[in-house]
Amino acid sequence: MIYFTIWHYVVLIIIFVLFVFGIIISMRQKNKSMVKPMLFSVILISLSIAFLSVFVVDKYTKHVKLYRLQDKKLYSIEKIIYSGLVKNTGNYTIGTVRLNIKIVNKRHRGNIKSTTFYKSSGFLDFFHGTIKKSKSSNTLTENFVVAHDLKPGKIKSFRIMFNFPSNFRNTSQYVKVSGH
Repeated sequence: MIYFTIWHYVVLIIIFVLFVFGIIISMRQKNKSMVKPMLFSVILISLSIAFLSVFVVDKYTKHVKLYRLQDKKLYSIEKIIYSGLVKNTGNYTIGTVRLNIKIVNKRHRGNIKSTTFYKSSGFLDFFHGTIKKSKSSNTLTENFVVAHDLKPGKIKSFRIMFNFPSNFRNTSQYVKVSGH
């Protein structure tokens, strides 16, 4: 759920005024064959700008920070556990806080054959009559909702667990938190 702030309403009112102004200009056209295309354009542009403005205003009004992020790998069951705290550092309530985790498997140095950045599309396999088994991916991306209805200044703890590929040895982790 997206909570609207006063800035959302201000932007939407401005867009509505421009929408009404565009409708009035469209109706006053002397060339009557241009009225319908102009109305369609005004409606389409106004809806597009209104939709995008909600996300832009969210980006600049809702701020969330991540604290004490810890990860623990459980190799026996091939799982990884992330835990930490998220804090609303903005002035407005955040509907959902999302945590995006990207884990990249780094290849060993010196082994040129294992450092492959080219991914075959399988186009040539169609002509040769063989379909090769796809190789495992070197990246793992997971998205989680870690908090709902986070009030300004409040902190919420989270703990998430997901499968960790057994072929990942030397990894880099990229964590991003966002609020909407």
